[in-house]
Parts: sequence; C-alpha cells; structure tokens
Amino acid sequence: MSTAQYQNYNGDQRQRIGTPDGGEMEKHFNDAKSYILSTTSKNGVNLYNHLVKCVSRLLTEQPRDSAVIFEDISKSTRSQEEKKEDEPNPEAEQILNEEQKPLFEKGENTDDLDEEALQSPLPHILEQAYYFEQAGIGLGRDETYQIWLALKQLVDKSQFEKLRFWGKILGTEKNYYVAEVEQNADDEVEEEEENEENNENEDGKDLDDDEEGEGDEDPLPKSTFKSPPTVPKEERGTGVNKYTYYVCNRPGAPWVRLPTITPAHVSLARQIKVYFTGDLTREIKSYPAYPGTEKHYLRAQIARISATTQVSPNGRFKFSDEEEEEEEGGRTNYEDNEDFTGAPLSELTDEELNGWVHHVLHILPQGRTKWWNPKEGEEEEEQEEEEDEDAKAENEPQPEQGPPLLTPVGADADIHHTKAWTAKISSNLIPQYACAFIRSNLWPGAYAFARGMIWENIYVGCGHKYATSDYKPELPPLPATEYNDGPEILEADDPTAEDEEKARAAAEQPEEAEEEEEQEENEDEED
Repeated sequence: MSTAQYQNYNGDQRQRIGTPDGGEMEKHFNDAKSYILSTTSKNGVNLYNHLVKCVSRLLTEQPRDSAVIFEDISKSTRSQEEKKEDEPNPEAEQILNEEQKPLFEKGENTDDLDEEALQSPLPHILEQAYYFEQAGIGLGRDETYQIWLALKQLVDKSQFEKLRFWGKILGTEKNYYVAEVEQNADDEVEEEEENEENNENEDGKDLDDDEEGEGDEDPLPKSTFKSPPTVPKEERGTGVNKYTYYVCNRPGAPWVRLPTITPAHVSLARQIKVYFTGDLTREIKSYPAYPGTEKHYLRAQIARISATTQVSPNGRFKFSDEEEEEEEGGRTNYEDNEDFTGAPLSELTDEELNGWVHHVLHILPQGRTKWWNPKEGEEEEEQEEEEDEDAKAENEPQPEQGPPLLTPVGADADIHHTKAWTAKISSNLIPQYACAFIRSNLWPGAYAFARGMIWENIYVGCGHKYATSDYKPELPPLPATEYNDGPEILEADDPTAEDEEKARAAAEQPEEAEEEEEQEENEDEED
C-alpha cells in the first residue's frame, strides 16, 4: 500500500469512528492543557504543575505500587507546597521591621528624668498580662510588649488623663488594637466630625427648601406623615461618648481616632451582623442600611461591649455623698473607694456572682445611656378643645430605664438557661497566689481578673455577641395603606334586572301620588 493510499485509508477510518483529525486533535489538546493551567487554587498552584511534580517524583523513585501510592504522593507534595507558603516572606519582614523600628528608639532627654516626667498615664500592661496568663488569657509576651511600646508612642504624642489597653478585635484582613483614653472635654473636636455635622445640617436645609417649593398651576399633594424626631447624640465626655478610642492595625502603625457616635449608630448596630475587615473607610452593606462606615460600626460595637462587660470588684467604687440621685436612671458618677483593700477570692468566685459589679452605664434601647423625651423637641400646638388627662397619659411616651450603676453581674439575664457570667480561680493547687477571673458568656472574649487591689478588663474577639440561632436579617416593613377604605372610593356592583324594575316601580309610585294630590287640590279650589 502506498503512502497516499494509507493516508486516505486512515482518513476514512477516522470519519467512520468519529476520531478527530490532526488539527482537531491538537486543538483539543491545547484546550485541555490551558484548562489545567488556568485551574488554580487559592494559593496560586495549578493542577498542571502539581501533576508534573507528582509524575517526576514517581519517575525518580520508581516505586513498585505506583498506582496505589499515587494518592499519598499527591498529599505529601501538597503538604510540602503549603509549608513553603507558610514560610515568612523576607520582604514582608523587612517592611514590618521598618514600621516597628520607631517603637524601640529612645526618647529625647532620657538620661535626666524628673519625677514629673516619670508620671505618665501609661499602664503597666505587662503586669496585667501576667495575671491574665494565669487564667489562660493573653496575646503572648512579644505582642504584649509591642503593644506597650505602641501605647507609649501614643502617650508621647498627646496628653491624656487616663489610658488603658481596651483589647483586640479580630478582622478578616487586618485586626484592630484598641486603646481607651479619657480626654478633657475642652479639647478641640476633629475636623472630620465638624465636616460631618455641617453636611448633615446642609442636607436638612436642602430638604426643607424642596418641601416648601410649590407649583403655581398644579401643586402636588403633600404627605401628612411626620417622621419621628431624631434622637440627639450624647456629647463627647458623657454617656456612650464618655471615652475616646484610638485604633491601629498593628503595633507601630499610626493610631487613628474613632469618631463620636449617635443613637442611630448603636440602635442599627444591634440589628445587623457584619464582620470587620480592618479598613476603617469601608462601606457597611447591610439591611437596614447603616449610616456610616466601618469606623462608626466599630465604635458602636466597642460601646456595646464596654457597657455590658466592663466590671470591677464590688466595693472598688462608691457613689459620692455630695451627688444627689437623679429622678431618671439613678446616679451616673462614682469615685474611688479609699477604704477598699481588696475583695477576697471567695466573694469573687461565688456562684451568685455578687462580687463583681458593672461600672459602665447601660445603653438603653433608644441608643443613649440617659433617656431623651421626644416630646421635648416638639412644639406645643394650640388646640381648641382641651384633651382629657387619660388621653394625654396615653400619648405620653414611657421613659426607658436600665439597671443602675454598680449593679452586681449576678442580676444579668440568663442566656437560654445559662448564666451570663462564669467566675473561676486561676489555680486550685496554690490558691494563696492565685487570682480570680470572670468571663462573659454573652460577649465571648471579654474577661476580667482581680487580685487584691489590682484588677483589669480586656476583650479579644471578633466583636459580636453570642447567638443561640443563625443570624436572620430583619424583614422589610409592610407597605403602608395609601388610602382609607370608604364608600367614596369603593366601586359599586351593577344592579340586576329585578333591582332595576323595583327601583323603577318605586320611582313611579311617588309621581302618581303627586298627580293625585294635585288633582284633589284643583277640585277643592273649584268648589
């Protein structure tokens, strides 16, 4: 058989059995190879390179049961690739070292230190970390020391009355290290907050101008709906804005000051559940729509966690004798108890949990620590008829009340037959040197310890409350009724033939009666 005859014979056979020719075969091969090359994992390793490594290993070792152990070879090759990925990147380490280098630099005039220079609000968090480690809580000594240096860097740049390490909030991309600061109320507000307030005022003015504009020829109907009054926010230094918070993504990074929050930030944060990413400027996409970015949501969650989990030993604080108890909400301020010498471990680990008290004001459902009456902001309208006292009492909003300050944690509501707090001792083997600690079951990651006169709170978690069921977003409200049902807008049914005859007969009878009456009157006049 000649070469031409052989090629013709092979072509005929391919057509019969459906086998592609050389061009189609090469095309299928290239498509398959590109698919294997393009299919990659999260770490950027594609299937083609993985198969090449496995086959080359089989050819190098040449085991007897290659088909049986191929799966094991694939797993071991994959584990080696993961180990290489976990190895630190020298470039990233160099960037981190350059960023943390200012933390270890000595300050100016450190040789001659006066007593005033040594007085600083910087806390001794290494000592606090020692007691937290006894309870199995902590961030590690290296990380804690870096946080301590970062706090010192924050103290050197600004002047604060008090400062403490609040905790660490975990994010999907970056984490947040939070510092709680008590500042003077006379300090200037940031320019960002002033710009936000100005923008809100301008928006309100524009809306009012649009409502006042009316068409001369055909005015549009106006809605009679009145939106509820906006709850004012608590001023900086009071309520939920009592403390100022600074955050950074890692020790050595610049500290960023979080803004003050409004009651809307707190109330809407209770209705959504969004994980933090580490980007303060990220837009929060949720329903209901959140009025702010991640920095506002972070600040609202910090306020919620602080109001629920900031506790102290009973007797550590006391109310001032000079302060009178307010009518609503009770007392709002307290002072250090000079007679306090430390709570015994038996009281701090009691099952009734009366050895610990809340020293931060409870946040009401309104989003404030002190209830605001919405009727105070409304203007009194003149009414012709006076309302009854019962009607006034029904229209008057009921004030919201929460637990007063220094309330024992044992009074907190249970979580599905589980107590809100769990108190333990750090060591039962050497109790004379142990410390008592308590953890929150409502906000996992919130802890507090106490030993003698030393006590502190910390939070390390994702910034969300414990949930007994899966998260379900709130459903949108039902559409409001546009018109009131009444006879003037209801469509009447067409009458039947019988109804029309009855109506016609009823209409003819009065006419005949009127004609008879007219005839009788005419006859009487003739007579």
